[in-house]
Amino acid sequence: MMQPRVVAMEEGKEPISANKTNLFRALPSRLLVFCLLFLGVGVGLSIISMYSVRFPMVQQLATKATSAVQPLFQDDGTTIGNFIRPPSNLMHNMNDTELLWRASFVPQIKDYPFKRVPKIAFMFLTKGPLPLAPLWDRFFKGHEELYSIYVHALPSYTAGYPPSSPFYGRQIPSQMVEWGRMSMCEAERRLLANALLDISNEWFILLSESCIPLHNFSIIYRYISRSRHSFMGSFDEPGPYGRGRYNPHMQPEVTLSQWRKGSQWFEVNRKLAIDIVVDTTYYPKFKQFCRPACYVDEHYFPTMLTIQSPHLLANRTLTWTDWSRGGAHPATFGKADITEGFFKKIFEGQVCLYNGQPSTVCYLFARKFAPSALDPLLGLASKVFRY
Repeated sequence: MMQPRVVAMEEGKEPISANKTNLFRALPSRLLVFCLLFLGVGVGLSIISMYSVRFPMVQQLATKATSAVQPLFQDDGTTIGNFIRPPSNLMHNMNDTELLWRASFVPQIKDYPFKRVPKIAFMFLTKGPLPLAPLWDRFFKGHEELYSIYVHALPSYTAGYPPSSPFYGRQIPSQMVEWGRMSMCEAERRLLANALLDISNEWFILLSESCIPLHNFSIIYRYISRSRHSFMGSFDEPGPYGRGRYNPHMQPEVTLSQWRKGSQWFEVNRKLAIDIVVDTTYYPKFKQFCRPACYVDEHYFPTMLTIQSPHLLANRTLTWTDWSRGGAHPATFGKADITEGFFKKIFEGQVCLYNGQPSTVCYLFARKFAPSALDPLLGLASKVFRY
């Protein structure tokens, strides 16, 4: 009777023993799977956390790397206005070589992609102050969009015009000028080059501190803008003050038959102004071989432009000057000379060609007027000059 119980107990032990054995056999497999899953989840979380930390750093480094490399052209909202807007300050740091190079830029497309109002550049070549500025103030008033002003004075001179004056801030970087020498023409080229930086300047008039306008602004603007020619005195004078100043060393660039003489005071259009500032062919010859008693300002531009563009020249100046008293300089007029009769003599008897047709309006400006002439000129301006 005891044996079955033992057997039973033994049989009972055998199932327990088998279950434990199966359990221990199954446990490592499940544990291994669990560990592998846990390890996989841990690795995944580690990777995710690592990238979540590193990505902002990479992004930050990429941003820094991008900002460290500056592009050739930045997209900062630049428009055509940035290229056509004239310099706000005429006092720049360019030397003459840099200035002439910058002024030589010429658009190859003739049609402007913006509304362009052509202006006259009034260029004053002076030693210092402009004593007749109040008269010019009246002349310019009301026409601000049709003109610009440039003043070349001695480097030591500082103008004191009020902000309301059209001459305020219009002085350009300058150098010393000697009468009758190449430095005079260099100053004129400097004026032209500065004026060419304004794309709206179409006509360029050289004036002195002793010049006055003989007509109101509207008449002068219409006269110049409608002309098919530029006004540069250029003629062949056979005497000692013309051909007698020619130096044979100027060949082959300039021959005796091409040698010309003319007034220093001129008006040229934009094309001829550019031709003057880009010239490297005739400039060295005139600088070396035209020295007093060869006065280069009377020969350089007339000769060069007659050789290059004779069909564009009217071969006369727009500035009236009285040489009747003789000497190396024209007559100067002071307070006592300023009368209606004086200007009547200037206006009457004028005959010239304008666009191929006879005209009685030949001079738009006159010189030389002393500072004492200012008050009577202001008194006559409205009646005689219509401004």
